[in-house]
Amino acid sequence: MEQFQTRMKKMFDEVDDFIEDLYGESYPLHPMRPARGQTSNPEADGLFYVAANFTPGFGSELGRGYLIQVSMSTLEKVDKDVRRAIYEAAANKVKELLPLHFPERELVVRQCKNHFKIQGDFSLGER
Repeated sequence: MEQFQTRMKKMFDEVDDFIEDLYGESYPLHPMRPARGQTSNPEADGLFYVAANFTPGFGSELGRGYLIQVSMSTLEKVDKDVRRAIYEAAANKVKELLPLHFPERELVVRQCKNHFKIQGDFSLGER
């Protein structure tokens, strides 16, 4: 599980960099947030926090998986269409990177209402 989480983190650091490159200069950074590259963890600096959190999927049409999370650290109002575009860009980048980071697994990104979720083979060890 630790190895899986480490690989997932590495992939989401790449997604964070991608989104920062596209949109990182679009809004002023929250005054309490370090600038991009100022910490050793991309989740902790820059305009975006991009990660995935496991959900058992209770109440979801799709069931369990890793919910893709994209948060912005700004005090500015961000239009919902811009937020949607950023979220979709992140989800598309995850789709692109999954086979590179997890070539031995069948993982896909699916949309459920306003959310994107990674689903598929989360088995641990040998089957």
